Amino acid sequence: MKTITLNVSESVYEEYRQYAVKVERKASELIREAMELYRQQHMQRRTSLRDRRPVSVGGPIQAITAEDDLLGGMLDDARN
Repeated sequence: MKTITLNVSESVYEEYRQYAVKVERKASELIREAMELYRQQHMQRRTSLRDRRPVSVGGPIQAITAEDDLLGGMLDDARN
């Protein structure tokens, strides 16, 4: 395990210390758990788009015809 120096406000550390006493653990254990939780929620890659299943969002808003220019419509391009 790597030892690090971490600067926190005295009030935050005091809250950790008091809670650690209450739950009969060390403040350093609680801080390690908080860091691990942050890593899991914010730093780790969850899933790839390839892992996602398609979801239906309903049908088209309006029907398209063979004459419709989809690219032009997406680009707001008036092609006639």
